[in-house]
Amino acid sequence: MAAPYQVKFDTIRTVDHSGISASYAIVGTTLTHPARLISITNNTDGDMFFSTDGTNNMLFVAKNSYKLFDFCTNKRLYDDRFELAIGVQMYVKQSTAPTSGAVYLEVIYGE
Repeated sequence: MAAPYQVKFDTIRTVDHSGISASYAIVGTTLTHPARLISITNNTDGDMFFSTDGTNNMLFVAKNSYKLFDFCTNKRLYDDRFELAIGVQMYVKQSTAPTSGAVYLEVIYGE
């Protein structure tokens, strides 16, 4: 009998406000597992843009807010998966300059 599929929490990826500028900064390491759910929290006092290519603004997260993406809602365990792929790198840059706080990327995957 195969071991049960389990929910796993990855290490939080973060960038302090002092590391955020008008150029894209890397948010932690690349994904090492397919992400089933991600949460992007902007705990700074500035608005932020996020990207997976480090060039194009893809997501906007207002100051002191967050976005949650559940890629597998209502999916059966062995259905085709809709996940964020291994190797994806998240980047952040300011829309307005932050003076405090940090941004966080939380990842949940299955194993």
